[in-house]
Amino acid sequence: MDGPTLHTALDKIASEHGEVTVDFPADKVSLSLTELSARSRRIAAHLHGLGIRQGDRVGALSTNEPDFLLVLFALSRLGACVCPLPMHSNEGAARLVGVLDDAGIKDVVVSSRLARMLPFIEEALPGRRVLGAAEILAHGGREEADEVSGTDMAAECEIVLQYTSGSTSHPKGVRLTHANVLATLRAIREGIRLTPADKNANWLPLFHDMGLFGTLTGILTGVACTIWRPSAFVKDPARWLRQFADGGYTISPMPNFAYDYLVEAVPADEAASYDLSRWRVAFNGAEPIAVDSLETFFGHFAPAGFDPRVMLTVYGLAEATLAVTFPPLGRGPRFDWVDRAALAERGVAVPVERTAPGARGLVGVGRPVLGMNLRIADPDSDSGVVLDDRSVGEVQLRGLSVTAGYVDDTGTLTQPFTADGWLRTGDLGYLADGELHITGRAKEMLILRGENYYPDDVESAVRTDEAVHRRRCVAFVHQEHHEHQEHEHGRGRHGDREFMVLVAETDRPEAEHTALADHLRTLVRKSLGLHDLRVVLAAPDTLPRTTSGKLQRLAAKRDFANGR
Repeated sequence: MDGPTLHTALDKIASEHGEVTVDFPADKVSLSLTELSARSRRIAAHLHGLGIRQGDRVGALSTNEPDFLLVLFALSRLGACVCPLPMHSNEGAARLVGVLDDAGIKDVVVSSRLARMLPFIEEALPGRRVLGAAEILAHGGREEADEVSGTDMAAECEIVLQYTSGSTSHPKGVRLTHANVLATLRAIREGIRLTPADKNANWLPLFHDMGLFGTLTGILTGVACTIWRPSAFVKDPARWLRQFADGGYTISPMPNFAYDYLVEAVPADEAASYDLSRWRVAFNGAEPIAVDSLETFFGHFAPAGFDPRVMLTVYGLAEATLAVTFPPLGRGPRFDWVDRAALAERGVAVPVERTAPGARGLVGVGRPVLGMNLRIADPDSDSGVVLDDRSVGEVQLRGLSVTAGYVDDTGTLTQPFTADGWLRTGDLGYLADGELHITGRAKEMLILRGENYYPDDVESAVRTDEAVHRRRCVAFVHQEHHEHQEHEHGRGRHGDREFMVLVAETDRPEAEHTALADHLRTLVRKSLGLHDLRVVLAAPDTLPRTTSGKLQRLAAKRDFANGR
């Protein structure tokens, strides 16, 4: 990772650990680092022959398969940039076209596994050149083919255009250079003391930052990696865990919901049959981390030899390439219990006993990683007013892996920086003893009749109820417009009524919905003293989610407002 570019880092590690493999069980393919290096040179030559040049952005529509990595490193050698395209979204083709227009992408590579979709993709993307990866990769398999080792370029050249997940706004294209990517990979490697003796397991999509950069960290450290398809985990978490345990894997990146899925999938009396004692680093990030999820997982898999100290609760975001804060290795999660009302109303994290009425538990996500600087600043000030410990403000960043900004060919997109050059994350949090705690998103703070509520406070009151499907629920404030008569003048006028909405997924029959809604309403009232709450029950898997699995509160709010 000391070279200026991804492909120079790959060539170096391949010369030292060329026999190490990246395995794709679904494709029954093992790709050694020597092969990855050599084939990407030949693919680069073929792409150059197709007219792809330094500075070009190329879309990559791919599942978790070898094609993506081969094309990524080939584009690196040409000084071009890859834009990982998500496989699905609420807006489908329209969103995909929007991304391509936004980024000025003329060429889209479609992976071998998606070859059957080529005619439909070509029809959906008029005016673009759609390239089948199967034909491109065939050239990479010919040892006599021409090669491109690497175009002369600076570390400041773009290599990845990473679109944000869109959990609180429309996705935006984050421009990442070779220097940005290598900085985050170094930070991850140092933060977990990764060595070739480890074994990396990943089922997260490679178009998602945690899946992509977690995998690249392993590859460029000479670590054996196995990349499953996301469906391998989501459809059968217990089977995936069996493969993980039996395969002796030591590292895995997962979001919080995955740990809930594992508890749900493995019966308590079977947990001891899994040997999880070799699990060295269990990353937990990419979405809010829940105290009850962690404690339930620890208790459930204690008979399997899972050590809570290997759970690494982390914070990151696409605008910082990935990694922002890690806790100390081997410490285990740290919980900070604070007064819920003081946190929401005054923005102060007042410590309380766990058993105190209104206590909220927040999971520490550590300190800044190598090369990262962090401050908690007043979100309403653009001049960097830094707040005291235990005061809630916006998490702001500077560092080697922080983007130079979003793609914005029109010049109309607001760039995410303060006047003094710090990245505005939009996340709210506080520092306690130097450790970061995330309290929520600034855009999602709920204000109801002058009182502040974190949506997570409303959701956590019901999330663990057995009737809530896979803990999936979202809360938001809805403003209802209506007309009423003004008696004095007899004129109709518009009036507004605000109320909190809680949407929860459930698989309970409709005949039970009225009683269940009353039950969930009571749980929220007891927890928060909130009376004006409308509970909406939805079928499983109907709440909008991002491509990485995060629930989209704002999209759910729009759906509710539009009668969906």
